[in-house]
Amino acid sequence: MSTLANKIDFAVLLTVRKANPNGDPLSGNRPREDFAGYGEISDVCIKRKIRNRLQDMGERIFVQSSERSDDGAKSLHDRADKLPVLQAAQKAKDNEAFAAAACVEWIDVRAFGQVFAFKGSNLSVGVRGPVSVRTAESMDPIDIFTMQITKSVNGETGEKKSSDTMGTKSRVEFGLYVFFGSINPQLAEKTGFSEEDAEKVKQALATLFENDASSARPEGSMEVRRVYWWRHNCKAGQYSSAQVHRSVVIEKKEGIIQPQSYEDYTVTLQPLAGLEPEILEQECR
Repeated sequence: MSTLANKIDFAVLLTVRKANPNGDPLSGNRPREDFAGYGEISDVCIKRKIRNRLQDMGERIFVQSSERSDDGAKSLHDRADKLPVLQAAQKAKDNEAFAAAACVEWIDVRAFGQVFAFKGSNLSVGVRGPVSVRTAESMDPIDIFTMQITKSVNGETGEKKSSDTMGTKSRVEFGLYVFFGSINPQLAEKTGFSEEDAEKVKQALATLFENDASSARPEGSMEVRRVYWWRHNCKAGQYSSAQVHRSVVIEKKEGIIQPQSYEDYTVTLQPLAGLEPEILEQECR
């Protein structure tokens, strides 16, 4: 596997229709929004979905969801203790050996980094990963619809029928969201993140919502519409990530006040001399 040699920037455009893309536990699990009413999907949520897709591809993942655990580990500490080379590094109090072994074993550690600080452990190790992802933001303020939901059967055994009220459920009626990210080759050298790993991340981004359906996000309600993937010709990058990300211009079509579909927007790319992106459309494999 060849270590990543060039800086990479990427952008992902996705649509949400009658779904909750990322609930806020501090707001009754309503879809996240900023003070101006624009929708948000946290970077942590996006990384979770990337990890899930990489796991579906057969990759080894350190930070697994409980329901997706494929090794029987009940905690991150348990998962780390299952690896003999990590146990040996802990006993030797060798931080560098521990970090190197973790990067070899788990793709999400060498991609996103990880802090290893467990109770009773001899080590406190921090790995800084090369892949950074920004919070996704909607292009316009979102309309959030909240409904009351009920139940048709008692939750507990008893003669008296319990209350029908079960709670509320909120969703975004429609929103076009965009998020950006970068892959730093200098940090990739330190974790061993490779060209092959970068291709897997790209595939994960293009299929981000595969196997992600739930009652909050029904099948088909979340869709990746376009992925821009810029590969620079050097480690430092021909342009700053900010310049590259700004080259994606998304505007409402003339006469559209409240967009109801992806087709209500125009997406254009401002040219950057010597840097052309690869474009993946609508969850292309």
